[in-house]
Amino acid sequence: MLLSIRHTTTYSYDAPVTAALQQVRLVPRSNTLQTVQDWQLVFEGGREELSFDDQFGNDTRLVSLEEDSQQLRIIAQGLVEVHETNGVLGMVYGKAPLWLFRRETPLTTAGKGVKALLKAHKADLSKPETQVSALHALSSAIREKVAYEINTTDTGTTAEDALVGGQGVCQDHAHIFCAAARQAGIPARYVSGYLKLDNTVEQSASHAWAEAHVDGLGWVGFDISNGISPDDRYVRIGHGMDFRDCAPVLGLRKGGAMESMVVSLQVQQ
Repeated sequence: MLLSIRHTTTYSYDAPVTAALQQVRLVPRSNTLQTVQDWQLVFEGGREELSFDDQFGNDTRLVSLEEDSQQLRIIAQGLVEVHETNGVLGMVYGKAPLWLFRRETPLTTAGKGVKALLKAHKADLSKPETQVSALHALSSAIREKVAYEINTTDTGTTAEDALVGGQGVCQDHAHIFCAAARQAGIPARYVSGYLKLDNTVEQSASHAWAEAHVDGLGWVGFDISNGISPDDRYVRIGHGMDFRDCAPVLGLRKGGAMESMVVSLQVQQ
């Protein structure tokens, strides 16, 4: 499936800002799941200071706000052909070793709730022949425990807090999945990207899911929020240990101005 994407993030300030720097990860890479036919990044009111691949291989740009500017607009757009692989990225590895993805982070630390959730699936997760089905079962259990509700969590909500609260969004589902899989000894990572919805072009935010490393298959994707492995409606942008490693835009600023952010996203065939 060929997908057209336009993702605009606009930061506005009520007074001039002394300094602001945004870390932008909004460039998809071609791989077994997708072929990037065309992609552009445009910065209005800002300039690109540095471009590099981070420790996970994500395309990363550092963008500063222009002097005396009170608005920064980041536009990512292009065409991506997505291939149906049943969510299997495969044995694709970068500089980060597999053991790293078994480590907890502050957002994915397994507390009592995660450990209790894992208990029913741990035996099957330990067997190669039942690992994939057990990971799907774990995904379903997370979705049953944590209802998809927007505006109930934020970017600092931990996996344990979302599970105890019983509400969250795709970011929380992916964090819980990573926490549980790592607790079971399975390498797991957080993935950011886009999803073409069935009945609308306009969206309010990008999407997130998780990948687990399965012996014999390599990296396999699990969209916990939708109960499936990613198909040809998904465009993969980046991955990391948790949200902070592959957030589309993450920044800091110096100055007392109030900040507002508006996101516009269109994903269509």
